[in-house]
Amino acid sequence: MAIAVRVIPCLDVDGGRVVKGVNFQNLRDAGDPVELAAQYGQEGADELVFLDISASAQERDTTYDIVTRTAETVFIPLCVGGGVRGVADVDRLLRVGADKVGINTGAIARPDAIDEITNRFGRQVLVLSLDARREAGQPSGFGVTTHGGRTSAGLDALAWVREAVDRGAGEILLNSMDADGTTDGFDLELITAVKDAVDVPVIASGGAGTAQHFVEAAQAGADAVLAASVFHYGTLTIAEVKRALADAGFAVR
Repeated sequence: MAIAVRVIPCLDVDGGRVVKGVNFQNLRDAGDPVELAAQYGQEGADELVFLDISASAQERDTTYDIVTRTAETVFIPLCVGGGVRGVADVDRLLRVGADKVGINTGAIARPDAIDEITNRFGRQVLVLSLDARREAGQPSGFGVTTHGGRTSAGLDALAWVREAVDRGAGEILLNSMDADGTTDGFDLELITAVKDAVDVPVIASGGAGTAQHFVEAAQAGADAVLAASVFHYGTLTIAEVKRALADAGFAVR
């Protein structure tokens, strides 16, 4: 039986509210994270991703509180990222109700963190969040970025994703910084390149605007499809995306 393509809403949380912009700029308020999470759970989301986009120290406790309250009201897997640097951060997030934890900048700064986290908690817990964009100087043509796509990490995206999986990352949250928030469609070339490079599930993120875009991402090899704006502002429902995937021949839950 075919493995179902997962449909995942993403909640970018800033100061206790869900926000969304284009390329992480010009952020607009999109609502209360716990209320939105509960709504998406009722609408058939397969998982939820929370990204604390202002994960400085003063926001941390806000995030833990949100995760706790969400885990009490929503009974689908919850992945939380933003400001994760090592075992202690993962331990605390798992204790307050996260099922998986995303790491991005913390792993770039100290790749050994991937080994330490997966040795302690298992590879199914750790999701490598990869913010990639086209970068002329890199062998694959794709580079790794940090700080919401504003800063180049000086790494080739495919080389980095291979290293992260070798170190134990169990899943890739692949965000195209070129496509993020544009609603022009997922970066299919990037999805295909990463799927060819590693043998773990890939969540495609960045650029969804229509139900057909989700189908195209699945056709390019994505194991799961993630979006924010189109769900938050009512452009599409999760049911509409699942219907389009099913009509295209993909298994959905």
